[in-house]
Amino acid sequence: MPSNHPDQIKAILESVHTIALVGASAKTDRPSHEVMDYLQRQGYRVIPVNPRLAGQQVLGETVYADLASLPEPVDMAELFLAPERTEAVIQQAIEQKIPVLWLQIGVINESGAARAEASGLKVVMDRCPKQEIPKLGVVPASARA
Repeated sequence: MPSNHPDQIKAILESVHTIALVGASAKTDRPSHEVMDYLQRQGYRVIPVNPRLAGQQVLGETVYADLASLPEPVDMAELFLAPERTEAVIQQAIEQKIPVLWLQIGVINESGAARAEASGLKVVMDRCPKQEIPKLGVVPASARA
């Protein structure tokens, strides 16, 4: 069962430092770009992931093709993908042992979420951290350091 209880979401967002944002966009009017910018301003390190933009820069960060090609471990993979495109990414998150899998609003994959949880990942589904942070009064770990 995804960790959609407010206390669990707050604990996750307060423990995360580095986020891989899968489906990142260089287009400033895209929700993934807005959320990446917001998370950076909150103090999170956000690494964009998008095979079509690999090697380019988005908001000052190099874009990587997939989770397996990230140069450093991340605490959370946030998915801005159509639900039918999440299977391979969820499998990569499991293989990379990324502690938290976050599926954005409208990104629902019950079987993938169950598989991730069975592999020990915390899963948040159908939520947006840009909405949850102010609503829950989250203070990111990097802001407390």
